[in-house]
Order: sequence, then C-alpha cells, then structure tokens
Amino acid sequence: MDLIQVPMTLVLLVALALAFDFMNGFHDAANSIATVVSTRVLKPWQAVLWAAFFNVLAWAVFHLAVASTIGKGIVEPTFVDSRVIFGALVGAISWNLITWYYGIPSSSSHALIGGLIGAVLPKAGMAPLLWPGILKTGAFIFVAPLLGMALGALIMLMVSWIFFRTPPRRVDRWFRRVQLLSSAAYSLGHGGNDAQKTMGIIWLLLIANGITTEDRLPTWVVMSCFIAIGVGTMFGGWRIVKTMGQRITKLKPVGGFAAETAGSITLFMATHFGIPVSTTHTITGAIMGVGTTGGTSNVRWAVAGNIMIAWILTIPASAAIAALAWWIGGLFI
Repeated sequence: MDLIQVPMTLVLLVALALAFDFMNGFHDAANSIATVVSTRVLKPWQAVLWAAFFNVLAWAVFHLAVASTIGKGIVEPTFVDSRVIFGALVGAISWNLITWYYGIPSSSSHALIGGLIGAVLPKAGMAPLLWPGILKTGAFIFVAPLLGMALGALIMLMVSWIFFRTPPRRVDRWFRRVQLLSSAAYSLGHGGNDAQKTMGIIWLLLIANGITTEDRLPTWVVMSCFIAIGVGTMFGGWRIVKTMGQRITKLKPVGGFAAETAGSITLFMATHFGIPVSTTHTITGAIMGVGTTGGTSNVRWAVAGNIMIAWILTIPASAAIAALAWWIGGLFI
C-alpha cells in the first residue's frame, strides 16, 4: 500500500505507539543501567550507550512470541479499532509520565496492558478480553520479581562461596569487568521483551485497518520498535536510577553482577515463552534478593513496599485513564 493511501489517523497512532516505545526505553533505562552506574563500573553516559546498543541488538536474538501475545492474546483483535489503540496508548503513556515524575519504577508493560483492557471495556464490555493471556501476564506481576529475587540471592550466595578465600579488593576489581557482560545480557533481555509489546500494539492497529493479517508482522514494525526503545534508553530515566541503584540496597560490583544475571535469566525465559513481563519488577526483585544475602536489614523494605503498591495500581490506573481517553477519542477519531 502506498504511503499516500494510508489514513493520517493511522500514521499518527503509529507515531504515538513509537513515542510510547521511546518512553518505555526512557522510563526503563534505569532498570538496565542502575546497577552498573551505582557500582561505578560505567559513567552514566557510557552506561546508556551500552544498554541502548544491546536493546537494539535483541532483534537478532529473540523470536516475536511476546509481540504475538500482546497482538492476539490480551483482547480479541476483531474488537480493536483506532479509537481503542488511542485510548490504550494514552493510558499507558500518562501512567508512565506520572510514575517517572515521582521517581517510581513502575511497569511500562503492565501500563500498556491495562490501557488496552481499559480502552476496550467501554466499547464492548468483557467479551473481547482473552483471559488466558491476561491471567498469565497478571500472574507474572508476582512471579517475575519472586523469581528474580530467588535467582539473585542464589547467584550471590554461589559467588560468595566460590570466592570465599579471595581478597575482597581482587573480587571487586574482577567483577567490575564481568559486570559489563551481565549488564549487556540484561539490556538484551530488556530490549527483547519490552520492544515487542509496542510491536503487538502496532500489529493490532494494522490488523484493524486491514493493512496486515494476524499471521504477518511487518519487518518495518519490528525494526522501528527496537530502534525507538534503544533511543529512549540513550536518554535515560535519571530520577529512577537513584531509586533502583541506591535506595533499595547498596550494591557492589559483585552484587550488581548477581542482580543483572538473575534479571537476564528471568527475562530470557519469559521472552522465550511469550510472556510480557515487567523488566522493572524483575530487576527490583533481583536487587532485593542480592540485598537479603547480607541480612534482611540491608534492604529498605519501606521503599520496596511503596514500589510494590505502584505495581498493584498500574493496571487499574492505566485502564481508568485509557477508558477516559477512549471516550475523548470519540470526539475526533
């Protein structure tokens, strides 16, 4: 189809989706770089370039199972139109801006899913909701951080046991190098899971407008989403870096390595099985797991508790905003 034949509304909504993807990278940059910055392995500008590169490289590593879940597994595509997509994106973007402003590491992923649910409900009620996909995604609000926490603690204990007789200064120096690899792996997992969520939204939009089918995701969508999240990561989310890297627990390079490795394992598994998880939830759980190996008092549970409250509120809050945006969208879409 020629570009001239594409409705302007469709072009603007694709641009809005890519803006969300950019903001996802911007908002979640802290997840990728907080540990490597707080341990002073890389300077902030070096860290964002490092993370952005591996965000984009994810296109060559992962299958598009998560995009399929978002595009065909949350709501029935036949009920989706441009107005629903507008409401979903406005709901997700608004919640991201609110949590970014207050420095709360919430989930862009669940904001998008909440927005999609909230925008379709006023149009068609409960009928379009695909509960297997919704329940699977909802379950991982709890599974992802718990798995990250368990793996973070386990890896930290294993490393402590292996290097028990090694002088701390030597361990610190060695893990400053190794942490580059763990942060790269985490950024790869971040790009692989999060960029696909925006692909799924654009895919739904294109299906609704008859431009593509449910069995074909255009290559330009894939590449533009990976690039958008990479560019967003380059701009970074500095307000959240402090919360993730310093306020939950104090990290050394070995702790940063354990948290990033635990987070990347969780993200790789979820992406392989097509489960849209929150990178924020995952790395927060991993950092908490690392912190608990030095005693529960090393974790600031009040900060962690506030973060968890934001996690619980994300889907209903973004859904409510999306429902309002859907109603407003009827005035001009």
